[in-house]
Amino acid sequence: MEAYVVEILFGGFFALLLLGAPITVSLAGAAMVAFLVLGKNPIAFVQIAFTSVGSFPLMALPAFVLAGALMEAAGISKRLVDIAETMAGPITGGLGAATVLACLFFGAISGSGPATTAAVGMLMIPAMVNRKYERSYASAVTAASGGLGIIIPPSIPMVIFGISALGMAPPSEAVAKYGEFASLSIPKLFIAGVIPGLIMATSLLIMNYAISNKRGYRGLTEKWSFGDIGQALRKGIWSVLAPIIILGGIYTGLFTPTESAIVAIFYTLFVGIFLHRELKFSAILNSLKTTTWITGRVLLILFAAVVFGRLLVEQRIPATIAESLLSLTDNVYMIWTLIIVFLLFVGMFMETLAAIMILVPVLLPVMYMMGADPTHVGIVVICALSVGFQTPPLGENLFVASGIGGSTVEEIVARIHPFVLASTVAIFVIAFFPQLTLWLPQMLGY
Repeated sequence: MEAYVVEILFGGFFALLLLGAPITVSLAGAAMVAFLVLGKNPIAFVQIAFTSVGSFPLMALPAFVLAGALMEAAGISKRLVDIAETMAGPITGGLGAATVLACLFFGAISGSGPATTAAVGMLMIPAMVNRKYERSYASAVTAASGGLGIIIPPSIPMVIFGISALGMAPPSEAVAKYGEFASLSIPKLFIAGVIPGLIMATSLLIMNYAISNKRGYRGLTEKWSFGDIGQALRKGIWSVLAPIIILGGIYTGLFTPTESAIVAIFYTLFVGIFLHRELKFSAILNSLKTTTWITGRVLLILFAAVVFGRLLVEQRIPATIAESLLSLTDNVYMIWTLIIVFLLFVGMFMETLAAIMILVPVLLPVMYMMGADPTHVGIVVICALSVGFQTPPLGENLFVASGIGGSTVEEIVARIHPFVLASTVAIFVIAFFPQLTLWLPQMLGY
């Protein structure tokens, strides 16, 4: 490894970020300078980047983004929120609990944290304020719950992690020590995310209950009304079927994640136009614009991050980092603790997809050397980075919730730290007990 290459890559990257350059420019600029210093042909830079965006699984990215945008316009998200409200019933802090449940449901069709926050927040924040919840608290619980959108499958970050990790073979030393590692695939990541997603949601529900009990936020009703629940389910039956069709098709092997995203689009168009009759042509055009903007931004980051990551691997930087960490301790729990704290810090400053693409080539070899399953690593990385949506200064969900709810970002931050703490505890549980992640894929034959 050439020491100056590390300085050029990371020094150039952070210098450009501090100058205000977009993350894509920072990654690409640092990588191009390193290419030139190493005497490599710049044409190879473009070839590597072009190959990175030509993979079939990556087609799932724009398809899931479009499906999520269309489902919001088709009234599917509103019906999922109605179901969540009736299920919360008399629970203390019922509307807060309903917000967590609604984000859980919408996460199963969205795959995006900010999209989940926006779709649920537009309905739930005004409802909570009307029920005498503090406006900043209503915004905080929505911003915290929105992070579930990238953990509950289908998840855009899971697609990106899968693409980033699929080409990385375990180091020969790790194979010699632990034997062959389990396979990694995007469908397996989707299945593995279910139980960790429920654990993360449970931690938020418990914290919401504790805070609501202290502040006197009561339930929506005196008792559960099975008639109301049944009515909400009848009205929202087509909304509930959306995640069942998407995930059921993937889990049964009927179609791939990419194909399931296409199925979701056509299902949403059918429901929105012919059954709900709420999906207008203008909303479809707006959904297409949103999809184009989000997909273009992600592909540009991927374009630059793959070249950056390739240089890291070629210079054996991940291997050197792995050796350095293992020289400090060989305790897997200490390694997990260091990595989770590092990911929580990175999530505060870096966009999730960019962080995944940059860090996977560094972190995965370290965890292979500890004998960790790559699927488990992927889920822990995504869970840890999901907290970044609710922590400043980047915290995208904070800005979305602020725009919808009317509270300032500072007011929301003052109320959100208990949820950050609850989420962090849940991440450590998921990391320290791998079977919570791997049990369901094993049950389904992965």
